[in-house]
Amino acid sequence: MVKEILRVAFAVVGVIVGAGFASGQEIIQYYVGFGIPGLWAVVISAIVMSLITMIILQLASYFRASEHGEVFDHVSHPIFSKVLDIGVIVTLFSTGFVMFAGGGANLEQQWGLPVWVGALLTVVLVVCAGLLDVHKVTTVIGSITPFIIAFIVLASLYVVFFVDHAPVAELDRTAREIGSPLPHWTVAAVNYVGFNLMVAVSMAIVIGGTMFNPRVAGRGGFLGGLLFTGLLAVSAVTLFLAIDTVGDDELPMLSLIDSIHPVLGQIMAVVVYGMIFNTALGMFYALGKRLSAGRPQLFFPIYLATVLVGFGLSFFGFTTLVGYVYPVLGYLGLVLIAVMIVAWVRRYRYIASESDRRLRLVDFWRAGREDEFRTESHGSNLSADQIRAGIDES
Repeated sequence: MVKEILRVAFAVVGVIVGAGFASGQEIIQYYVGFGIPGLWAVVISAIVMSLITMIILQLASYFRASEHGEVFDHVSHPIFSKVLDIGVIVTLFSTGFVMFAGGGANLEQQWGLPVWVGALLTVVLVVCAGLLDVHKVTTVIGSITPFIIAFIVLASLYVVFFVDHAPVAELDRTAREIGSPLPHWTVAAVNYVGFNLMVAVSMAIVIGGTMFNPRVAGRGGFLGGLLFTGLLAVSAVTLFLAIDTVGDDELPMLSLIDSIHPVLGQIMAVVVYGMIFNTALGMFYALGKRLSAGRPQLFFPIYLATVLVGFGLSFFGFTTLVGYVYPVLGYLGLVLIAVMIVAWVRRYRYIASESDRRLRLVDFWRAGREDEFRTESHGSNLSADQIRAGIDES
């Protein structure tokens, strides 16, 4: 059970933490740019993100969902469901092809490779990973997470213990001069959570849907939320303390690592590229699952087609489009948060009893107690075939 919880938690972090977070650029724009009040915004984001990731994975497990539309249809009005569905699909696709562009830019900046080479390499890796089943994809996404945790903690320790800091008031003034594109730190906190939720919800539901027991899925989601927000807090404090030296850099966290040792900077560049790959894989895999809903045999052809279209679009300038679309998706994410919280509160007792029932069903099945298994399964929200499939997977 502990291994499953950790696997899911790392995968959740891997889906949420993109290149913008890993590089430190998002942290400065959404938090550090507000100075000291921006650090309070981290607390708001931490509470909301931890709870909502737990809720999403529990609901996904409860309904044994294979794509986000199955959960949306169960928990919201048809109109809301359709709006959220379209919003998530747009988020998946737009974020996915931006990651291809990011992969090309990353390798160009670090090693001087042509942009198309880095983008094409990202596409090839994403296509190959799409041949794996969802359990292996979850493992792949989660496998890169420990590296980004290690590097962010390393950068934090270095800044705290080996770098001379300016007075806090001066750091606060410098941070505010850099500023943020958002109007207020409270708006930034909720918009950041909303957008990240729109990015992560689809793949999180795919991951949660593979978990037979909602309680285990919820614990994995909650731990994943805590790990993410822990990284967020450490990154925000670290970049605030170093804002006078890296505030104007395109990749501030990479600059900090590079200042420790150039070799570590090169390794960090690879880790950032890994996070780009993680995000691209999570976006297109979840998109393929959604578009092939009810037609699982068409998953890979649809997945391949969307990846190739995204690769083509990555060569065009979409910066302005993303600048308008992403904040809107962030606010739409707040609607999604409200819908998910209401749905979970209404179903909490059912989810808890269903979790206990599924534990008993596993015990009855493995003990060969067919009569008791058959009787217990009648009270479940799953069919007998779904129960057997879930037990086999677990």
